[in-house]
Amino acid sequence: MATSAARASRNSRAVGRRHPLATVALLLVALVGTGGAYALFTSSATAETSASAEALVEEGGKLFAANCATCHGLDLEGTTQGPTLIGVGAAATDFQVGTGRMPLAISGPQAEKKPVQFTEEQILALSVFVAAQGPGPAIPADMYLTGKGYDVSNGAELFRINCAMCHNVAGAGGALTEGKFAPSLADVTPKHAYEAMLTGPQNMPVFNDTNLSPEEKADIITYLKYLDETPSVGGFTLGSLGPVSEGLFIWIFGLGAIVAITVWLTAKSN
Repeated sequence: MATSAARASRNSRAVGRRHPLATVALLLVALVGTGGAYALFTSSATAETSASAEALVEEGGKLFAANCATCHGLDLEGTTQGPTLIGVGAAATDFQVGTGRMPLAISGPQAEKKPVQFTEEQILALSVFVAAQGPGPAIPADMYLTGKGYDVSNGAELFRINCAMCHNVAGAGGALTEGKFAPSLADVTPKHAYEAMLTGPQNMPVFNDTNLSPEEKADIITYLKYLDETPSVGGFTLGSLGPVSEGLFIWIFGLGAIVAITVWLTAKSN
Protein backbone atom coordinates (compact mmCIF):
# COMPACT_ATOMS: atom_id res chain seq x y z
CA MET A 1 0.00 0.00 0.00
CA ALA A 2 2.72 2.47 0.99
CA THR A 3 4.72 1.59 -2.08
CA SER A 4 1.70 2.14 -4.35
CA ALA A 5 0.93 5.51 -2.71
CA ALA A 6 4.54 6.68 -3.14
CA ARG A 7 4.53 5.59 -6.78
CA ALA A 8 1.26 7.45 -7.39
CA SER A 9 2.67 10.62 -5.75
CA ARG A 10 5.79 10.51 -7.98
CA ASN A 11 3.66 10.05 -11.09
CA SER A 12 1.51 13.02 -10.11
CA ARG A 13 4.55 15.25 -9.67
CA ALA A 14 5.97 14.07 -13.00
CA VAL A 15 2.74 14.93 -14.77
CA GLY A 16 2.63 18.43 -13.20
CA ARG A 17 6.29 19.23 -13.89
CA ARG A 18 7.04 21.33 -17.06
CA HIS A 19 9.48 20.16 -19.66
CA PRO A 20 12.82 22.02 -19.30
CA LEU A 21 12.44 23.53 -22.78
CA ALA A 22 8.89 24.75 -22.25
CA THR A 23 9.98 28.16 -20.89
CA VAL A 24 12.38 28.68 -23.78
CA ALA A 25 9.65 27.79 -26.27
CA LEU A 26 7.24 30.25 -24.68
CA LEU A 27 9.84 33.02 -24.83
CA LEU A 28 10.52 32.28 -28.51
CA VAL A 29 6.80 32.37 -29.32
CA ALA A 30 6.42 35.69 -27.46
CA LEU A 31 9.44 37.24 -29.20
CA VAL A 32 8.31 36.11 -32.64
CA GLY A 33 4.80 37.41 -32.02
CA THR A 34 6.00 40.77 -30.72
CA GLY A 35 8.54 41.18 -33.53
CA GLY A 36 5.97 40.29 -36.15
CA ALA A 37 3.44 42.77 -34.76
CA TYR A 38 6.08 45.53 -34.59
CA ALA A 39 7.27 44.80 -38.13
CA LEU A 40 3.69 44.90 -39.41
CA PHE A 41 3.01 48.20 -37.63
CA THR A 42 6.29 49.76 -38.79
CA SER A 43 5.76 48.64 -42.36
CA SER A 44 2.26 50.10 -42.37
CA ALA A 45 3.46 53.42 -40.88
CA THR A 46 6.37 53.60 -43.34
CA ALA A 47 4.08 52.85 -46.25
CA GLU A 48 1.66 55.56 -45.15
CA THR A 49 4.51 58.08 -44.71
CA SER A 50 5.98 57.23 -48.11
CA ALA A 51 2.57 57.54 -49.76
CA SER A 52 2.02 60.92 -48.10
CA ALA A 53 5.46 62.18 -49.19
CA GLU A 54 4.89 60.98 -52.74
CA ALA A 55 1.52 62.74 -52.82
CA LEU A 56 3.16 65.99 -51.65
CA VAL A 57 5.89 65.70 -54.28
CA GLU A 58 3.29 65.06 -56.99
CA GLU A 59 1.15 68.02 -55.89
CA GLY A 60 4.24 70.25 -55.61
CA GLY A 61 5.32 69.24 -59.10
CA LYS A 62 1.99 70.32 -60.53
CA LEU A 63 2.13 73.66 -58.73
CA PHE A 64 5.71 74.19 -59.85
CA ALA A 65 4.93 73.46 -63.49
CA ALA A 66 2.01 75.90 -63.43
CA ASN A 67 3.65 78.76 -61.53
CA CYS A 68 7.45 78.49 -61.49
CA ALA A 69 8.72 76.52 -64.48
CA THR A 70 8.54 79.50 -66.86
CA CYS A 71 11.52 81.10 -65.11
CA HIS A 72 13.22 78.15 -63.39
CA GLY A 73 12.63 75.47 -66.04
CA LEU A 74 10.65 72.24 -65.79
CA ASP A 75 13.83 70.45 -64.71
CA LEU A 76 14.64 73.17 -62.11
CA GLU A 77 18.00 73.83 -63.79
CA GLY A 78 17.15 77.48 -64.38
CA THR A 79 16.79 79.70 -67.44
CA THR A 80 17.89 83.19 -68.44
CA GLN A 81 14.93 84.41 -66.37
CA GLY A 82 15.69 82.58 -63.14
CA PRO A 83 18.39 80.59 -61.32
CA THR A 84 18.55 76.86 -60.79
CA LEU A 85 16.67 75.54 -57.78
CA ILE A 86 18.49 72.23 -57.51
CA GLY A 87 20.03 72.05 -54.06
CA VAL A 88 18.37 75.15 -52.58
CA GLY A 89 16.33 72.96 -50.25
CA ALA A 90 12.92 73.28 -48.65
CA ALA A 91 13.91 76.24 -46.46
CA ALA A 92 14.66 78.56 -49.40
CA THR A 93 11.43 77.61 -51.15
CA ASP A 94 9.37 78.06 -47.98
CA PHE A 95 10.93 81.51 -47.41
CA GLN A 96 10.55 82.83 -50.96
CA VAL A 97 7.02 81.54 -51.52
CA GLY A 98 5.88 81.98 -47.91
CA THR A 99 6.76 85.69 -47.91
CA GLY A 100 5.14 86.31 -51.28
CA ARG A 101 8.42 87.17 -52.97
CA MET A 102 7.84 84.31 -55.38
CA PRO A 103 6.38 83.99 -57.91
CA LEU A 104 8.05 87.23 -58.97
CA ALA A 105 5.55 89.96 -59.86
CA ILE A 106 7.92 92.22 -61.76
CA SER A 107 11.59 92.21 -62.64
CA GLY A 108 13.68 94.57 -60.52
CA PRO A 109 16.81 94.91 -58.41
CA GLN A 110 15.37 92.40 -55.94
CA ALA A 111 12.17 90.54 -55.16
CA GLU A 112 9.96 92.43 -52.75
CA LYS A 113 7.63 91.06 -50.12
CA LYS A 114 3.99 90.96 -51.21
CA PRO A 115 0.75 89.10 -50.36
CA VAL A 116 1.23 85.33 -50.37
CA GLN A 117 -0.40 83.56 -53.34
CA PHE A 118 -0.51 80.01 -51.97
CA THR A 119 -1.98 78.22 -48.98
CA GLU A 120 0.22 76.68 -46.28
CA GLU A 121 -0.44 73.21 -47.73
CA GLN A 122 0.58 74.33 -51.22
CA ILE A 123 3.74 76.01 -49.91
CA LEU A 124 4.66 72.78 -48.11
CA ALA A 125 4.05 70.77 -51.29
CA LEU A 126 6.27 73.12 -53.32
CA SER A 127 8.99 72.95 -50.67
CA VAL A 128 8.91 69.15 -50.56
CA PHE A 129 9.00 68.97 -54.36
CA VAL A 130 12.05 71.24 -54.64
CA ALA A 131 13.82 69.43 -51.78
CA ALA A 132 13.23 66.11 -53.56
CA GLN A 133 15.26 67.30 -56.55
CA GLY A 134 18.47 67.81 -54.58
CA PRO A 135 19.66 68.05 -50.95
CA GLY A 136 19.56 71.45 -49.30
CA PRO A 137 18.66 73.26 -46.04
CA ALA A 138 15.48 71.92 -44.45
CA ILE A 139 12.68 73.90 -42.84
CA PRO A 140 13.82 74.65 -39.25
CA ALA A 141 12.51 72.75 -36.25
CA ASP A 142 9.81 74.41 -34.16
CA MET A 143 12.00 74.35 -31.03
CA TYR A 144 14.12 77.18 -32.46
CA LEU A 145 11.18 79.36 -33.49
CA THR A 146 9.45 80.14 -30.22
CA GLY A 147 11.23 83.44 -29.59
CA LYS A 148 11.26 82.46 -25.92
CA GLY A 149 13.61 80.61 -23.61
CA TYR A 150 16.75 81.80 -25.38
CA ASP A 151 19.35 84.48 -24.57
CA VAL A 152 18.06 87.86 -25.78
CA SER A 153 21.26 89.70 -24.78
CA ASN A 154 23.42 87.27 -26.76
CA GLY A 155 20.97 87.59 -29.64
CA ALA A 156 21.32 91.39 -29.55
CA GLU A 157 25.12 91.13 -29.62
CA LEU A 158 25.07 88.64 -32.50
CA PHE A 159 22.62 90.84 -34.40
CA ARG A 160 24.84 93.93 -33.98
CA ILE A 161 27.89 91.98 -35.20
CA ASN A 162 26.31 90.17 -38.15
CA CYS A 163 23.15 92.01 -39.22
CA ALA A 164 23.01 95.62 -38.06
CA MET A 165 25.27 96.99 -40.80
CA CYS A 166 22.47 96.32 -43.31
CA HIS A 167 19.26 95.99 -41.28
CA ASN A 168 20.03 98.74 -38.72
CA VAL A 169 20.55 97.96 -35.05
CA ALA A 170 16.80 98.25 -34.47
CA GLY A 171 15.96 96.03 -37.45
CA ALA A 172 14.41 98.97 -39.34
CA GLY A 173 16.18 98.10 -42.61
CA GLY A 174 18.31 100.28 -44.83
CA ALA A 175 19.38 101.14 -48.36
CA LEU A 176 22.02 99.19 -50.26
CA THR A 177 23.65 99.81 -53.63
CA GLU A 178 22.08 99.68 -57.11
CA GLY A 179 18.52 100.13 -55.88
CA LYS A 180 18.66 97.22 -53.48
CA PHE A 181 17.73 97.39 -49.81
CA ALA A 182 17.74 95.43 -46.57
CA PRO A 183 14.09 95.07 -45.54
CA SER A 184 12.65 95.94 -42.16
CA LEU A 185 12.55 93.01 -39.76
CA ALA A 186 9.56 94.25 -37.79
CA ASP A 187 6.93 91.54 -37.38
CA VAL A 188 8.90 89.00 -39.44
CA THR A 189 7.83 85.50 -38.46
CA PRO A 190 10.48 83.47 -36.58
CA LYS A 191 10.43 80.76 -39.25
CA HIS A 192 11.13 83.19 -42.08
CA ALA A 193 13.84 84.95 -40.06
CA TYR A 194 15.57 81.61 -39.42
CA GLU A 195 15.22 80.56 -43.07
CA ALA A 196 16.67 83.87 -44.25
CA MET A 197 19.73 83.36 -42.08
CA LEU A 198 20.03 79.75 -43.22
CA THR A 199 19.69 80.36 -46.97
CA GLY A 200 20.86 83.96 -47.55
CA PRO A 201 18.16 85.25 -49.92
CA GLN A 202 19.16 87.83 -52.55
CA ASN A 203 21.86 90.16 -51.10
CA MET A 204 22.01 88.53 -47.68
CA PRO A 205 24.98 86.29 -46.80
CA VAL A 206 24.40 82.69 -45.76
CA PHE A 207 24.73 81.97 -42.04
CA ASN A 208 24.92 78.19 -41.97
CA ASP A 209 25.18 76.20 -38.75
CA THR A 210 28.97 76.61 -38.79
CA ASN A 211 28.69 80.41 -38.83
CA LEU A 212 25.75 80.64 -36.44
CA SER A 213 24.56 77.57 -34.56
CA PRO A 214 20.82 76.83 -34.40
CA GLU A 215 20.81 78.07 -30.80
CA GLU A 216 22.48 81.34 -31.83
CA LYS A 217 19.94 81.82 -34.60
CA ALA A 218 17.24 81.24 -31.98
CA ASP A 219 18.91 83.92 -29.80
CA ILE A 220 18.71 86.42 -32.68
CA ILE A 221 15.05 85.56 -33.25
CA THR A 222 14.42 86.13 -29.54
CA TYR A 223 16.02 89.57 -29.86
CA LEU A 224 13.84 90.43 -32.89
CA LYS A 225 10.72 89.40 -30.97
CA TYR A 226 11.91 91.54 -28.06
CA LEU A 227 12.12 94.55 -30.40
CA ASP A 228 8.58 93.88 -31.63
CA GLU A 229 7.14 93.60 -28.14
CA THR A 230 9.09 96.38 -26.37
CA PRO A 231 8.02 100.00 -26.91
CA SER A 232 10.65 102.66 -27.53
CA VAL A 233 11.75 104.17 -24.23
CA GLY A 234 12.74 107.39 -26.04
CA GLY A 235 9.31 108.23 -27.43
CA PHE A 236 8.74 108.47 -31.17
CA THR A 237 11.14 106.22 -33.07
CA LEU A 238 11.05 108.32 -36.29
CA GLY A 239 11.50 105.13 -38.24
CA SER A 240 14.41 103.99 -36.05
CA LEU A 241 16.75 105.21 -38.80
CA GLY A 242 19.19 106.86 -36.42
CA PRO A 243 20.71 110.36 -36.30
CA VAL A 244 19.96 111.22 -39.94
CA SER A 245 16.19 111.12 -39.56
CA GLU A 246 16.39 112.65 -36.10
CA GLY A 247 18.60 115.49 -37.32
CA LEU A 248 16.30 116.11 -40.29
CA PHE A 249 13.32 116.26 -37.94
CA ILE A 250 15.05 118.82 -35.72
CA TRP A 251 16.23 120.84 -38.75
CA ILE A 252 12.78 121.08 -40.33
CA PHE A 253 10.53 121.40 -37.31
CA GLY A 254 12.93 122.91 -34.77
CA LEU A 255 14.39 125.52 -37.09
CA GLY A 256 10.94 126.12 -38.60
CA ALA A 257 9.52 126.80 -35.14
CA ILE A 258 12.34 129.26 -34.40
CA VAL A 259 11.71 131.13 -37.69
CA ALA A 260 7.97 131.21 -37.00
CA ILE A 261 8.49 132.63 -33.50
CA THR A 262 10.91 135.23 -34.86
CA VAL A 263 8.42 136.35 -37.50
CA TRP A 264 5.63 136.51 -34.93
CA LEU A 265 7.71 138.60 -32.51
CA THR A 266 8.78 140.97 -35.29
CA ALA A 267 5.21 141.42 -36.50
CA LYS A 268 4.00 142.05 -32.96
CA SER A 269 6.67 144.68 -32.26
CA ASN A 270 5.72 146.54 -35.43
